[in-house]
Order: sequence, then structure tokens, then C-alpha cells
Amino acid sequence: MIPWQKKGEWLELRLPRPLDSEADIKQYISLSDKYLNSLIKTGGLSIKGPRVRLRLFPNEPIKDMPKWAPIEVLYEDDFCLVVQKPAGMKVHGDPSVAVEQAATLWDAVASYYEATGQRCKVRHIHRLDEDTTGPVLYAKHEWSQLVLDGAMREKQINRQYAAIVQGRIKEKSGIIDAAIGRDRHHSARRRVSPTGERAVTHYEVEQQWPQGALVKLRLETGRTHQIRVHMSYLGHPIWGDELYGGKKQSMSRQALHGERLIFNHPLTSEQLDIECPWPQDMKNLCDQLQKI
Repeated sequence: MIPWQKKGEWLELRLPRPLDSEADIKQYISLSDKYLNSLIKTGGLSIKGPRVRLRLFPNEPIKDMPKWAPIEVLYEDDFCLVVQKPAGMKVHGDPSVAVEQAATLWDAVASYYEATGQRCKVRHIHRLDEDTTGPVLYAKHEWSQLVLDGAMREKQINRQYAAIVQGRIKEKSGIIDAAIGRDRHHSARRRVSPTGERAVTHYEVEQQWPQGALVKLRLETGRTHQIRVHMSYLGHPIWGDELYGGKKQSMSRQALHGERLIFNHPLTSEQLDIECPWPQDMKNLCDQLQKI
């Protein structure tokens, strides 16, 4: 990777040789034609010999005042942020609801940016269900978002989960390739349906107990409630997931946690492997099932 430095709103690159044309900058940094042309038109690209500056970090004040909420940062740099989402918190609010809503992860991230003097909009790259815990990735600026959104579309962001499910699983590993669509009988629920969108989940049984199992999962697609639907479809609903047939005993939510988030850095392409510690309620359930 060529030397780089953030200077205020600008990213400064020291190239091995001067550019022959403005478009040649795409050899060193991922820029779409549209985004590059926008930089050129707005004066956001400066070239002085082998030194190139790009205005990738414009100040973006948050218009709406967020509710304060605590946050645990798992990784942060000038381009992206990974935070731990607790159970019972939505990634973002519902603008169609007029009543006062509880603080969301959007509020927590916005408050964090404000408290640390960072003038960034809140841009999540993926989501988690309200009662699922784990890491959530944010892009700090438009360019980072374009790169990371592209990585999501190309399935280059690896999300790995741990779930505690019911029953004894016959196969120690497998792939669930079953399309998921809406359940016309229940607005909040999804179901396996031949007319739904393709959904693929890889699973591996790590521990098996008399009444349950610890399963590690990797998503190939990202459908709503995908792991919950697929494990229920397999006959092993997630512990605590009443919506999909799980027992509520000893668990007030679905026992599903994002353990790892693996992605390439938007600028350097360095692989980042972010681990997220287990929440206490899943540790407690795991201990109980081991003792039965």
C-alpha cells in the first residue's frame, strides 16, 4: 500500500510517480467514475506531482439530536467503525412511528461521534435483529460506504454467528439452501418459501448436549431472520426464539450472537477480523445445558 495520511477533510497519497491523467488515480484507490467525476467537479481532487489529495472526509453535521446511549467500540479508524450491539436495541428507529421510541444503535453511534468531535453521518453497512447481539459495521464517510456496500453485495464481508439451538442435531455440519419469504399469516414472521428470495446458511455443530447444541453459522446471504428461520426449518429452533418455535425457558430472547466480522479495509484492503465477546445470558444458558 502506498503511503497515506489524513489531513482534515483530505486524504493525502504519496504515489511512486506522477499521474498521467486524473483517471489513473483509480490504480491506487477504488473510485467509481461517478464518484471521481464528482470530486473533480467540486474541487475535491488536487494533484501536485506524485502527491495527490482527495476530499474524502467532508464535515457532515448530524441534523437530528440523538438520544444518548452507551456504546462499546470493537474497532475504529478514520474510515470505519465497528460497535457491539446489545440485546433489545434496534439498529435504527422507524420514521413512520410518531410516538417516542427507545434509543437505538443509530442514537448510540451518533452520540459517540458527537462526544468525540467527529462530524460524520451514521451509515450502517449491515443490520442485526433487535434481540440479536454482535458487531455492526459503520462507514464514516460516503466513499467508505460505497466501497463497503460493494463488498456486501459481492459477499466479501464474512459474518459468523453462534447460536444455542434445541435438540440433538444428526448432521455435524451442513448447508441450508432454502428460499425465505414473508409469512402471510404473521406480519413479523418469515418462512421458507419457494417463491421467496434465495437464502444460504452454513452451519457446524461445535457442542452437543442432551437437550440442545451450540452451533456456529456463517451467512452467505442476508435475509431477514435468516438464521432463525433456517434453524427452525431444520427442526432445531434457537433457544428463546418463541416466534419460530423456541423455548423461552432460561432465555428471554433468541440465543443468537454475532461472534466475528471479517472484512477488507476500504483503503488498504488489509483483512480485519473483529471478534465480539459473548453476552452473559448466552454464557449462562450454555452452562445450564452442559449440566443437564
